[in-house]
Amino acid sequence: MSITSNTASEIDEAKEKEYVKRIEAIFFISGRFLSMQELISLSDLNPIIIKELIDKLKEKYNKDDSAIEITERNGLWKMDIRKEFGNIANRLASGNSEFSKAERETLAIIAYKQPIKQSVIIKIRGNKAYDHVKKFIELNLVKKKKIGHTNELSLSDEFYDYFNVQDSKDFLRKED
Repeated sequence: MSITSNTASEIDEAKEKEYVKRIEAIFFISGRFLSMQELISLSDLNPIIIKELIDKLKEKYNKDDSAIEITERNGLWKMDIRKEFGNIANRLASGNSEFSKAERETLAIIAYKQPIKQSVIIKIRGNKAYDHVKKFIELNLVKKKKIGHTNELSLSDEFYDYFNVQDSKDFLRKED
């Protein structure tokens, strides 16, 4: 049995569709920005093919007029919802299944008062706040810097990505 050029073309198209699905699944599951190196290790594909597949996904979401998009920042890529649907994501991300009410309150204080010493957070929120801070650091929502006997806490870039806001001016409206 011989393989015709049509058959070879069909095989190539099927492989490409499978690769697109693989990259799409990686973006969907990760929920964060990924480097080319991470995409290579997760997909077992070469960078040239990955770049083409990312372009195809971008094209697909634009063509379908989708609420989903692939965003790129500083050589990192992420599947996200379009900005106009950010309010929906923010409501879901702050829901009870993601963070408890106490955790949300602790995070709100960090966001509003940043940079803030962890010892101040503990005085305001009590000892349970140690667990909250640990969780936020593990999720890369908060960063810490050692200052004397305590840590100084502030929001990380991942916080703004996670809640789909540009910067602190979009998230917080401090009164003068």
